[in-house]
Amino acid sequence: MSRSALRDLPLSRSAVDRDHEARSRPALFDELWAEPTTRILPLWRGRALVTAESVAAATPGSDGWGTARDGERATLELLPVERVTSALVRVYLGRTLVEAPGEPAGSAIVLSVLTDAAATELEPDETRWANLRTVGTVMSDRDAGLFTEALGIANWHASHTHCPRCGTPTVVERGGWVRRCFEDETEIFPRTDPAVIVSVLDQDDRLLLGSNAMWENTRFSLLAGFVEPGESFEAAVEREIFEEAGVRVVDPEYLGSQPWPFPASVMVGFTARLAQDQDPDALMPDGDEILDLRWFTRDEVWSNREFVILPGRTSIARAIIEDWYGGPLDEPPAPASAGER
Repeated sequence: MSRSALRDLPLSRSAVDRDHEARSRPALFDELWAEPTTRILPLWRGRALVTAESVAAATPGSDGWGTARDGERATLELLPVERVTSALVRVYLGRTLVEAPGEPAGSAIVLSVLTDAAATELEPDETRWANLRTVGTVMSDRDAGLFTEALGIANWHASHTHCPRCGTPTVVERGGWVRRCFEDETEIFPRTDPAVIVSVLDQDDRLLLGSNAMWENTRFSLLAGFVEPGESFEAAVEREIFEEAGVRVVDPEYLGSQPWPFPASVMVGFTARLAQDQDPDALMPDGDEILDLRWFTRDEVWSNREFVILPGRTSIARAIIEDWYGGPLDEPPAPASAGER
């Protein structure tokens, strides 16, 4: 399996300098507000504002994922500071590295998390508020990176309004990248939860897919799970597959990673082989998280395309599956890759 297919994962792209040194300046937001090119990225209930011309590209299809036609782009509506007068939280996201209409390279971008009332006042048309899962693949590198960064840090703020040690309220500092406890001055920094996601292959190069208890029973994806304390990524791969599928795998190989701020993860992609002494037919779904498990050949993925729902294009799971498949899942497998290899 080639890692080249995972170099440009939708949510791993970015064209922003996070400018971490500026975060410590006490008057940072006053300085940014004095710059005429500073722009606000408004966020409401995890959704970002997109331009009116982007609504078609930002509209999900029947499977909940974007249906943009070739060439369509979803573009963030970044606003002058005077357009957004209040926010629950403000975070300095950094400076852009590319030029956009009305937004020269080097423009400062500030996240503003809005209340329901502020969002409705700013833009009452809910079709203008886009979900990252839907638009992640149809945004520019700059906008995909900004949206991913904004959603991740906003979710962290929402879960850290109080000190985890004593329960005292926390105050936002350092440009939105630190929260400090009022009681003991403890500084709390953003954290990301690593999770492994694995393409398990048997001796015939079939791919193992599972159906999660929280999904409809026709939706399948790669097996995944969080890394536990004191555990390496490779050990997590072996443990998670055994826990969820009842079989042991060997030779975990790193493929790539992608942030997944739903709410606070980074997905670390691996491939692994079923151990030689393991019977492929002895799969045992754990019955808690995973209710069904199936091996798929490439031809079976294609022939079941109308009956089996696979991961959306924003996810690393989709990229890993397509890398194994040999191309886009909406096309038949190439003759050289068809069937069992």
